[in-house]
Amino acid sequence: MVVGEEKMSVRKRLSKSRNHAEQEEEGQRDCTEETQETPSNGRVDLKWLISKKIQLTAEAEELKPFFMKEVGSHFDDFVTNLIEKSASLDNGGCALTSFSVFEGDNNHRAKDLRAPPEHGKIFVIRRSVLDELFEVDHIRTIYHMFIALLILFILSTLAVDYIDEGRLVLEFNLMSYAFGKLTIAMWTWFTMFLCALTVPYFLFQRWARGYHRTSHPVVYSFVYCFLFVVFQTGVLGLGPLYVVLAYTLPPASRCIVIFEQIRFIMKAHSFVRENVPRVLISAKEKSSTVPVPTVNQYLYFLFAPTLIYRDNYPRTPTVRWGYVTMQFAQVFGCFFYVYYIFERLCTPLFRNIKQEPFSARVLILCIFNSILPGVLILFLIFFAFLHCWLNAFAEMLRFGDRMFYKDWWNSTSYSNYYRTWNVVVHDWLYYYAYKDFLWFFTKRFKSAAMLAVFAVSAVVHEYALAVCLSFFYPVLFVLFMFFGMAFNFIVNDSRKRPIWNVLMWTSLFAGNGVLLCFYSQEWYARQHCPLKNPTFLDYIRPRSWTCRYVF
Repeated sequence: MVVGEEKMSVRKRLSKSRNHAEQEEEGQRDCTEETQETPSNGRVDLKWLISKKIQLTAEAEELKPFFMKEVGSHFDDFVTNLIEKSASLDNGGCALTSFSVFEGDNNHRAKDLRAPPEHGKIFVIRRSVLDELFEVDHIRTIYHMFIALLILFILSTLAVDYIDEGRLVLEFNLMSYAFGKLTIAMWTWFTMFLCALTVPYFLFQRWARGYHRTSHPVVYSFVYCFLFVVFQTGVLGLGPLYVVLAYTLPPASRCIVIFEQIRFIMKAHSFVRENVPRVLISAKEKSSTVPVPTVNQYLYFLFAPTLIYRDNYPRTPTVRWGYVTMQFAQVFGCFFYVYYIFERLCTPLFRNIKQEPFSARVLILCIFNSILPGVLILFLIFFAFLHCWLNAFAEMLRFGDRMFYKDWWNSTSYSNYYRTWNVVVHDWLYYYAYKDFLWFFTKRFKSAAMLAVFAVSAVVHEYALAVCLSFFYPVLFVLFMFFGMAFNFIVNDSRKRPIWNVLMWTSLFAGNGVLLCFYSQEWYARQHCPLKNPTFLDYIRPRSWTCRYVF
């Protein structure tokens, strides 16, 4: 069927090309006839020339949207088919190319050449979506608009400080507070890195080299599995958490520790999960060689911008250090952008809340006033981390596959949005949570597998927020687990009309406003209504509902 469709598409393209050639010939004949109608004395009729130019311009403007739509759809189909064909490799290294559609004798092999699903993610050299879009002047203008908005934020802050203080206040108090005790955070990261580098590799190597010789492989494997789980939960799990709580790190420093903790746990799991089946297959085939990766391969994986382990990745030939510098500069620019958003839009909003109890009126006003800064922070987090930060490390490591995200902004369903917003994390959840769940409980429980993935993702997100903000307020968990789950089934991939993209953006804007409003109110309530002897329940009970604080 695939080959037949490709043949039909080829015939359509050939017929289109013939029609296009015939149209060009007719156009040339019309042009010749029109030129013959011009005055024979060699003079050009200026009015006729202007009217003809206007006519051609109008025709071009009418054809432009159809042309752009056709080019966009054909380009998307071409890239998708190209990626699928490049991924359809057999063990001998052969690939199904576009030329094979003309080879009738080999068409029956097309299905066999496709990579089976159990082979997992296939990496190919490709650029990030924004790097391609920024080559279009219209898209780059939007980037310039955000820079202009940052300049206005800076000028507004400087002007207000000069009017209030009578001088230019260049003190970044909020920034210095958020990144306080950074030295402790960096030492904690270095310790986590050494542990993640040595312990999983040592445990896997010892298990792999002894698995062939043991007479009790199940008990032997259970012991090493238990040690690995103890390392994941005790060393990488509780160790950084103890440092964060014992040293009372500020929010940004906590984010560094907690996010890196989660990343190392996911990386260690991927390394073991991808290599254990290889050792089992080697033992089953009674091979003399044990497939244990080298330390350099594992070290490269720990820094590579992916959570899926491979011995080798597609690499780019050179490192563009100017590109790396630009990406890191944009990351720091986004930090200052977020700082000025909090300084100009968030702090005045919550400091000006009057002495009135928690009510529906206060809540609704807070949510709508928080939508703009919430959306801006969402864009900046996406651009700073998923584009700039990951691309900078990918360029330094010559990591070829830069598909860290897709065009999530065009999503007409939440299921597509979840797949395209953060491809790096989605791949890990898909292969190690969703597919492993289906493998363990058979493929009949797809809804249960999806529910389990949502639960894991919601719990991890809420854990990171609770530790970073020093309080438990499960607003994100409720939005993610209940509303996000409902939208995933209701607004599914069958919704293709543009109105669904509008609804997706509307709900996304409202959701970010809810998150910023609730968490900011709770943060200020706990700052200005502290308890002398707080109990455990005080850490999980919302204080913004009862606190009447004065600024």
